[in-house]
Amino acid sequence: MAETGTSPSHWTRAALGLGSNMGDTKAALETAISLLEERDDIRVTTRSSHYRTPPWGPIPQDDFRNACILIETSLSPQNLLAVCLEAEQRMGRIREERWGPRLIDIDVLLYGDTAINEPDLTLPHPRMAERAFVLVPLAEIWPDAPVADGLTAKDALKSCTDIDDVVEL
Repeated sequence: MAETGTSPSHWTRAALGLGSNMGDTKAALETAISLLEERDDIRVTTRSSHYRTPPWGPIPQDDFRNACILIETSLSPQNLLAVCLEAEQRMGRIREERWGPRLIDIDVLLYGDTAINEPDLTLPHPRMAERAFVLVPLAEIWPDAPVADGLTAKDALKSCTDIDDVVEL
C-alpha cells in the first residue's frame, strides 16, 4: 500500500496559493478547491477573496485571478504537493513555459512551521514575502502567517512594492 501521509490523527495547518489566467478563472479556482475538498485527508478551513493581479515574469499574458486557502491536512508536505499537482493535471494544466499563462496553479505556501529545501519543494514558499499577489490574499485570512525571516504576511505587506496592483474582485 502506498504511503499517503502522516497518521489521520495528526493534522497540520497549511496555506495554499491558487492562480489562473486562462478561460473562466473564477470557475478554475472553484474547481481546484472542490478537487481538494473531495479528499478525506484535506479540510479547507478558510478562503480568501479573489484578486485580479498583473502577471509575474517576462512573458506577456492576461492578468491573473489569485486567492489563498487555509487547510488542515494529514498529508506530509511532499504528498500535499503531489495532490496539488495531480489536481492541476486533472484540470488540464500543461506545464510548457515557466511564468507562462496557466489554467490553474496550486502552490503549497506554508505547512505548519516546517522548513524544507528540496529540489521539488521549498517551504516556506520562496520569494512569497516579495509578492503582493500572494501576500494580500494570505494576509486577509492569516495575517500572522510566518512568511520569511521572522516576518508575518501582514509585516511583509508593508514593504511590498506592487501592492497597488492587486485589486479585490
